[in-house]
Amino acid sequence: MILAQLSNFEGPSIDWLPLTPQIILVVAALVILLVTSLSPAKVSDSFSTAVTVGSGVAAGVVAWFVWNDIRDEGPSSTVAGAVGVDGFSIFFTILTLSALVATSLVGHSYIKREQMAAPEFSALLLLTAVGAIVMASANDLIVLFIGLEALSIGLYVMAAMQFRRREAQEAAMKYFVLGAFSSAFFLYGIALVYGATGSTNLVNIAAYFNTIGSRINNLELFYVGMALMLVGLAFKVAAAPFHFWAPDVYQGSPSPVSGYMASAAKAAGFAAMLRIFFVAFSRTSADWTPIVAVLSAITLIVGAVMAITQNDVKRMLAFSSVGHAGYVLVAVQAATSDGTSAALFYLFTYTFMVIGSFAVVSLLGWNDGHDVSRYEGLARRRPLIAVAFTVFLLGQAGVPFTSGFVGKFLVIRSAVDDEIYWLAVLAMVVSVITAFMYLRIISNMWDREVDVADAPRLSVPLTTGFVVVVCAMITVVYGVIPQSLIEFARDAVPVLVAGG
Repeated sequence: MILAQLSNFEGPSIDWLPLTPQIILVVAALVILLVTSLSPAKVSDSFSTAVTVGSGVAAGVVAWFVWNDIRDEGPSSTVAGAVGVDGFSIFFTILTLSALVATSLVGHSYIKREQMAAPEFSALLLLTAVGAIVMASANDLIVLFIGLEALSIGLYVMAAMQFRRREAQEAAMKYFVLGAFSSAFFLYGIALVYGATGSTNLVNIAAYFNTIGSRINNLELFYVGMALMLVGLAFKVAAAPFHFWAPDVYQGSPSPVSGYMASAAKAAGFAAMLRIFFVAFSRTSADWTPIVAVLSAITLIVGAVMAITQNDVKRMLAFSSVGHAGYVLVAVQAATSDGTSAALFYLFTYTFMVIGSFAVVSLLGWNDGHDVSRYEGLARRRPLIAVAFTVFLLGQAGVPFTSGFVGKFLVIRSAVDDEIYWLAVLAMVVSVITAFMYLRIISNMWDREVDVADAPRLSVPLTTGFVVVVCAMITVVYGVIPQSLIEFARDAVPVLVAGG
């Protein structure tokens, strides 16, 4: 009887092309672990980086072909509607792959210097990228949770890869414990939303509200579930007051990993938030947008106030990352297509600014020290690195002719269009306050009176220098001619398509 039933079982129809980027990354991770287990250490390091970068580029090419199909044929879904195939998923796939390639190149020299395990680092990096892409593509809350855990578990291990350092051990333990709590909140929220709506599929949840409206019998149950999911995602994006893990974890983790956490991992959290709240919960936006607005205000203030009091550059960038999450939340609370496209533009450009910043930090953080005094006279020792870091800091400050200025302008305009004027004013005031922090580092770098004769020699590996220069160029290019990225972000506003 059972065998007869199994023989008649038909699985869901699967379009494999949209899943090819994830498959490439998984296969690359397995190849790295298999080949390097049989190879000498010197060969393993270079091989791991080459495979990681090559697979990231190959997956990006496939993603671009999928994007062309979407523009011609429109968005769709696969795996019985559990995975979305739209501009939104492709946008975050390209963002994640960019962060993957950049982090791998920066990590190549960092791993050698710090005597870390290169194959394990590369394999975990690839698998966390798969988790981030799954989160952005998920049309089902269970699939999204699987992607979230794939991303989180890999990052827990990567944070502790400098296991000889006590700070790394503490960072990993804190990240793991608090991350497990946030995942539990999110999973419990999924259970309550399922209990209220009868489905975990985002298409079905949206259709349920379109049919029932506010007459849902278990409305209170749904609101509690929605609140728990928001708390879980707020932790992942380091939004205040759920940010307490970020400074210690960013400071204790390897610098390339910190940059990856602040870029790809944060972007994945916001991708999940936008797909759930902007699309599936759009009919209840009047209930959750005020909460997100308050959350963004708290995040902006906490990030700015704490950042300007730091003397450790890595900790400073960690609190700065908290503040940037506040700007993205300003766009999220607008709950409009323009607000969503502003959030996408901000996340994309911020990714390159923060990865470039942590790449510079990895160069200057010898002996695990990151005090701001170490940046004194950098312009005289390594002028090109100083120029690039200045570009990153000015971009994060929102200075004109950088992509950061365009991103903040779009985000603040979304709040103005939504008539949330107090939040728009707060965002502008915070931008002025945080500029002091960035200018403080810049003034140290360009101080001509500092004696650099006794400063340690600063060597710049080719791979790290390449990433720094490319990230700086992207920051300037999208600050001067941002239209192509703005249009891409507008085309990438998420939609839900039911599956067969």
